[in-house]
Amino acid sequence: MLTIGYIGNGKSTNRYHLPFVLQREDIKVKTIYRRNPDRDSWGRIAGVNYTSDLNELLHDEDIQLIVVCTKHDSHYEYAKLVLEHNKHCLVEKPFMETSEQAKEIFALSKEKGLIIQAYQNRRFDSDFLTVQKVMEEGKVGELLEVEMHYDYYRPEVPESADSFDPASSFLYGHGCHTLDQVISYFGKPDHIHYDVRQLLGQGRMNDYFDLDLYYGTLKVSVKSSYFRLKERPSFVVHGKKGCFVKETKDRQEEHLKLFYMPDNKDFGIDTIKHYGVLSYIDDEGTIHEEKVASVNGDYGIVYDDLYEAIINGKAKTITDEQTLLQMEILETGVKNLK
Repeated sequence: MLTIGYIGNGKSTNRYHLPFVLQREDIKVKTIYRRNPDRDSWGRIAGVNYTSDLNELLHDEDIQLIVVCTKHDSHYEYAKLVLEHNKHCLVEKPFMETSEQAKEIFALSKEKGLIIQAYQNRRFDSDFLTVQKVMEEGKVGELLEVEMHYDYYRPEVPESADSFDPASSFLYGHGCHTLDQVISYFGKPDHIHYDVRQLLGQGRMNDYFDLDLYYGTLKVSVKSSYFRLKERPSFVVHGKKGCFVKETKDRQEEHLKLFYMPDNKDFGIDTIKHYGVLSYIDDEGTIHEEKVASVNGDYGIVYDDLYEAIINGKAKTITDEQTLLQMEILETGVKNLK
């Protein structure tokens, strides 16, 4: 049994973590810490201890793993505190504010013989898993270009901003999803072209980014904007023999926002209308077009992997090197802000 506790009792904990953890018989949630009990807006979970005393969490010998689900500007402080109290640690995204902080935290975890990693749940998005399946089947041929889009139409967000904070930028907040997907599958790129913008002008928030990562002849583009009234496809894959277009995103977040939880059999699962379309030409020159059934996603796999690492000593899936590379790309992107 893996016994865990949480720092933070907001949306992140209750929407993106607990619904998956509570399904797992080999993981027990013991304690949730929050500084301000008066601000609790989520229902309490039966059998879970809620506290406003952080020491109660840090000094509990039963708790092996503490999950940090707070604002980005407290990730470093809390992660360091958790490790200093000899607990394993999982940290929400973005992992840290700088790569230097990340290096220090990883060094401390190694010194202590503990595991710390970022909550890169988007590795287990249905659309990303489906794209991997299509690429590995090889019908599109040698890969030439992959486009990944993460769009919104939320003009009120950048319009209300009158200052710029790199660690709370659109690039940090959402690039950490797609960049981790790229790094996890393709590895370290040969070089990167950055186009990171404040569409509303200097001194405002970063509301647009377009990063091109090059792997030999392959270009992987990660694109996002707050000003897309009509979203671009989630993924577009082009190869020498065909292409694959996945219009819609993974549906887990969509269902979680509706409080439609993972205990429903069809939670997060694509229907036929959500399937991507594969078009390719075979060796006889015949063109085919077919829908590809989506691979089911599951954010909870992050916890399954942590269980295996902490309890059974297996290697982490989300490595320190991958997270550091992502942090360095984010930092460089902000420095290229236009």
